Amino acid sequence: MCGRFTQIQSREAWLTMLGDREESAIAWDDQPIGRYNVAPGSNVLLLNHRDDALHLDPVFWGYAPPWWHKAPLINARGETAAESKMFRSLWQHGRAVVMADGWFEWKREGDKKQPYYIFHRQRQPLFFAAIGHAPYGQPHEKEGFVIVTAASDRGMVDLHDRRPLVLEAEAVSAWLHPDTSARRASELAQQGAMDPQQFSWHPVSRAVGNPHHQQPELVEPVDDPLC
Repeated sequence: MCGRFTQIQSREAWLTMLGDREESAIAWDDQPIGRYNVAPGSNVLLLNHRDDALHLDPVFWGYAPPWWHKAPLINARGETAAESKMFRSLWQHGRAVVMADGWFEWKREGDKKQPYYIFHRQRQPLFFAAIGHAPYGQPHEKEGFVIVTAASDRGMVDLHDRRPLVLEAEAVSAWLHPDTSARRASELAQQGAMDPQQFSWHPVSRAVGNPHHQQPELVEPVDDPLC
């Protein structure tokens, strides 16, 4: 799953990875976003395609339609979202991307949980597949977005059995485009996703458990886990 992540670099770091920006309605901004502990229930910069251009909008992380009387959901399983009652329409009409540097997972060790920070081995910007209530330029109370997840593999399973579905930069445009069919989006979720072998991780301070903490030290490795 994904319950916490980072948006640290400037938006330009991610947009540069996507190449051509001719069809973009996103203003240039090279200032670091500087969010070291993005938590559910907050507004997140979400990349989406509408009106024939790319947009970047602050969107609520969580999804609870009017008939849903529980806490907003924050993740959707990529294997089933396209056919589920909750997410089917979002998969077809609300595909988006979360720009991230990495994410946190908690691993139980004895009677405690140790947080780990997971990131690309080459520190490349990441693109999490997301779905939500479009159009994103308009606020929808508690009907924001969820991050699409995939099954973990290899050593990452030791941390958690689920992980964000991270798209290769080359797959982002097709994932976002409104003309891409739901079936093709499902294919992209498999064929355009990064392999778990491309990621590294290390233990970090348990201070990350408090979403009010936003200091850069949250992503640094610690020598004494569980302290």
